[in-house]
This record gives sequence, C-alpha cells and structure tokens, in this order.
Amino acid sequence: MISEKIKSTVRDVQDFPKPGILFKDITPLLVDFRVRRQIVKALAVEARKLKVEAIIGIESRGFLFGISLADELNVPFVPVRKAGKLPFNKNKVEYELEYGTAEIEIHTDALVKGSRVLIHDDLLATGGTAVAAAELVKSIGGDVAGFGFIIELSDLKGREKLLKYNTNIISLAAY
Repeated sequence: MISEKIKSTVRDVQDFPKPGILFKDITPLLVDFRVRRQIVKALAVEARKLKVEAIIGIESRGFLFGISLADELNVPFVPVRKAGKLPFNKNKVEYELEYGTAEIEIHTDALVKGSRVLIHDDLLATGGTAVAAAELVKSIGGDVAGFGFIIELSDLKGREKLLKYNTNIISLAAY
C-alpha cells in the first residue's frame, strides 16, 4: 500500500529547520522512480474522481509531483510561487507563518474562469499555505475541487482550515 511505502521511505530530520521541529524529508521518495510513479498514480486515481481541469502546485515541493500529476491527468499545471518570482500580472495573498508572514502569487491569466482545480503540495501541516493558494484560485475565478498531499501531519489540524474551501482532501500518508 502506498501509505506504508511513503512512511518507510520518508526521512525524519530532527531539529530542522529549527530546534524542536521534526521535519519530514520527502527527498528519499524522489530517488526511486517506481515510488514516484506510485505516488503520482495514487494521486491521479483520486483526482480523476474530482474531475479536475488543472493542478495548482505550491512552490517549491508542490512542483515535484504536481507537474507529473498534471501530465498523468492531461491537464494544465499552474505554479503558485513566492512573492516576486512571477514575471507577469499577478494576484498576491499574505498568510501567517508560525514565525511571521509570507506571500504567494499566481498569474491572473493562469486559469480559465470556472476551472476545477486540485491544489497540490507535498505536505499538509497547519494549512496556511494551502488556504492562501485557495484564496488565489478564487481571486482569478477558479473553483477549488479539492486538495492533494503526499503527507498529512494530522495533529496540526490543517485539514480543518481547508474544509471552508472543499471537503475533498487527499492525503496519501497521515502521521
């Protein structure tokens, strides 16, 4: 089962990026092309049920599987990037971090109005970045069909924040 494969492959890194944090490092998943393919296939099975018309990938780890997922579904991939990284007309949202604030952006012409999108990132923790991405999708006329994550840190209750946008939340491995 994909959940067990992910859990046995992901590396725990103590005290990163700061003391007291146990970081879930997905880079070992990238080494084995068979595991990468299984992850994309598992996400695609669930995304097809939602009839998504685009994949939104959140910088930067959301790009790693998001592009492959979009290819698997034959739909566009739309990057959501950190502020100042997109070159064209864009909308921006500020969101809270545990240590301050951050901003992410999307091009204003990235989606056809009414497009059903899956917002993808590698990990769901507190949900702040995914909520900001949902606000960006709404700001350019997209419809949040759901969210997709490889890993979910259930104790941090990010899922609860996403329910405002959609109850379709895919997570392949929950901790």
